[in-house]
Amino acid sequence: MLGATEDGGRLFWGVMTCGKRSRDRKRQVILFILYVCVCQSGAETLRYSLPEEMERDSFVANIAKDLGVPLSQLAARKARVVSEGNEQLFRLNQNTGVLTAKESLDREEICPQSDTCTLIFKIFFENPLQLIRGEVEVRDINDNSPVFPEKEMVLEILEIASPGSRFPLESAQDKDVGINGLQNYSLGPNPHFSLAIGTAKDGVKYLELVLQRQLDREEQAELNLLLTATDGGSPPRSGTAQVRIVVVDANDNIPVFERETYEVRLAENSPLEQLVVRVAATDPDEGSNGEVRYAFTQTSERSRQLFQLNPTTGEIRVAGKLDFEEAKSHKMVVKATDGGGLSAHCKVQVEVLDVNDNAPEIALTSLSASIPEDAPPHTVVALFSVRDRDSGDNGRTECSIDGDLPFSLTPTFDNYYELRTNAALDRERTAEYNITITAMDWGRKRLSSQETIFVQISDVNDNPPEFTQEVYTMSVTENNSPLLRIGSMKATDADAGINARVNYALVRQEGKEQPEVSVNAENGDVYILRPLDYEKVRAFEVTVRAADGGSPPLSAQAVLHIVVRDENDNAPVLLHPPPDSSAAGELVPRWAPAGYLVAKVVAVDADAGQNAWLSYELAKATEPGLFRVGLHSGEVRTARAVTERDAARQRLIVLVRDRGQPSRSATATLIVALVDGFSEAHLRVSEEAPAAEPDGPLTLYLIASLVCVSALFLATAAAAVVAKVRRARRSETENLPTFPTTATESSAGSLPRSYVYDVCFAAGTVNSEFRFLRPLFPCFPAGLPPGPGEQRSSVCSQDAANFGGEGDWTAQVRD
Repeated sequence: MLGATEDGGRLFWGVMTCGKRSRDRKRQVILFILYVCVCQSGAETLRYSLPEEMERDSFVANIAKDLGVPLSQLAARKARVVSEGNEQLFRLNQNTGVLTAKESLDREEICPQSDTCTLIFKIFFENPLQLIRGEVEVRDINDNSPVFPEKEMVLEILEIASPGSRFPLESAQDKDVGINGLQNYSLGPNPHFSLAIGTAKDGVKYLELVLQRQLDREEQAELNLLLTATDGGSPPRSGTAQVRIVVVDANDNIPVFERETYEVRLAENSPLEQLVVRVAATDPDEGSNGEVRYAFTQTSERSRQLFQLNPTTGEIRVAGKLDFEEAKSHKMVVKATDGGGLSAHCKVQVEVLDVNDNAPEIALTSLSASIPEDAPPHTVVALFSVRDRDSGDNGRTECSIDGDLPFSLTPTFDNYYELRTNAALDRERTAEYNITITAMDWGRKRLSSQETIFVQISDVNDNPPEFTQEVYTMSVTENNSPLLRIGSMKATDADAGINARVNYALVRQEGKEQPEVSVNAENGDVYILRPLDYEKVRAFEVTVRAADGGSPPLSAQAVLHIVVRDENDNAPVLLHPPPDSSAAGELVPRWAPAGYLVAKVVAVDADAGQNAWLSYELAKATEPGLFRVGLHSGEVRTARAVTERDAARQRLIVLVRDRGQPSRSATATLIVALVDGFSEAHLRVSEEAPAAEPDGPLTLYLIASLVCVSALFLATAAAAVVAKVRRARRSETENLPTFPTTATESSAGSLPRSYVYDVCFAAGTVNSEFRFLRPLFPCFPAGLPPGPGEQRSSVCSQDAANFGGEGDWTAQVRD
């Protein structure tokens, strides 16, 4: 066992050591680890002693030295001392580790009813939580002298009292205890009395005056004696009282009590003036010698304050507030004195019964004002103690938490409880708790008290941002202005503070061009960086990430789908006739009936929707009533039958218009030649263009063959041409030409139908190639290839007989 003694007190504590401490750091570390292990067992107690009446801030002990804790740990672990009870009697200096008394300690004031005075304190450490119990014994010093209740005691003694008679005297009171308490009495020298000191069963000394020699009133009617009480202190203290003896005439009967001891049980909540007991003494004498009066004697001052004795009736009533916690019993001596001065004594013992009149007291020792929401279950939030000054079941307490909260109470020791978490916390559901702790005793009439603890839950970054939509669709009209705001994306985060601060950014994808869109990092506004072209980009998607400001940050992603709206920024483009030609020529026979297909204007529009819906109309014509144009097909047909009066050369201007707002348009010019046959057409064309040179001997052979057989097959050819023309008109709508890729993909406009020209060859034709020395008019627009399965023919006349008329007609047929 290790014991430490200092000027201010002694330390006794049970830490086993194997020898003296070495200054070697390694041994200090080993001893500190051993001490921590012992401390965590919760069984050690630090014991000190301190004399009373020491000055303020007197040294009690060096806690850091006694515990072997470095001084730096005292402040780091927030070491503090807590005294038991409401008043804090000690102070711990975290810089020096010294425990001092806050005020001068008076043992008689702190422990008035106890021979030993022990003060309990506890030392708390945090991080981790640790509690060490300590005791300070306040040693008594001889600072109080014995005091008699009365400075003068008067005894009336009959002169016939026989030697050996005993007369009780008031005992002196000394607030000190032990050797410093009352030790001895002495009586001044006199010829008649001596002093007898006895000890009762309860250890209380009583004092009696013993008559040694017969009194004689006639010789001496009154005696004055000096009674001295001395304690055992060093130096001793003493108190004195005068004992005045009055010798009275003979009174041969003394009062007699019914009982020697009266025992009463009284509840501590008894009201004032309640009857406790009635003592009664009788005296058979007559007159004044038989009249008995009652008075307290050998009774403490506190008992005299709590109880009142009626001197005439002997009734003892409650005069003050009884407190079981202050004194569990009271002992009084009642003296009955008759008119002749004779007296008798009886004892009254009042046992105070405990009543549940003290509610439990909750004292908060340690509290964590804020705990993180990811704190694991069983995390200690607060430490508190519960004290009930009642006894038995009245002082037995239990604690509970009001409401369904994720906290629980765990008893530790010495009526201490720990408030712990018992479930996972979520700040987003509950950010703070007002925890009401109820302490209730087990008395018949149960008393309780409450303490409310406020606990705030600190945020942890455990929630990623959440977009209000998984896919955001926004639209923008092409040809927009740069940095145009088209909308906003919104993400929320259930966390708080910096953990809820959301930043937006585009997710870059490797291998892809930088998108034409930008997102504001703070508010999620979406901007188009550059003007867009619907004809190049109709829609695109980007991924937007929203990340919070936590560490590490959490994020979420959403898809931003941007649709480009079309604007009527493209005019129709003519495919046939070609826009680079001055005019396109077509041949129409003079016998063409109404509805005869002359040509078809083909145009496309790169826009979409109604911006690309095209309509055709005849804007200008040599003879407006001769031709008409299909509104949606672009087909140019005869509006009536061709007559001889119609001009041989007709000029048509066709207007192609889209339906955009505002609309855009283009014009096509057609030259139509009204001919009676292919020869006439050939002659007219030959006048305008030089003839092509022959293409070798093969051409000459072919021309000669055509001339020879033309006359023989004239009738057959005419019939065949009529049949073919009818069949061609039926199949006009079946075959469509193949247009350029850009036109078919970017336009919803009308496409031209194919023109089919059938040529009948005379029998005996042995060569598959026919070439016109100069084509009259092409049957397909420039740059427009024939469709699948179709044949290209430069023969535009439907009169087969003309094939044999001239030697400069050649034709080429390709599969």
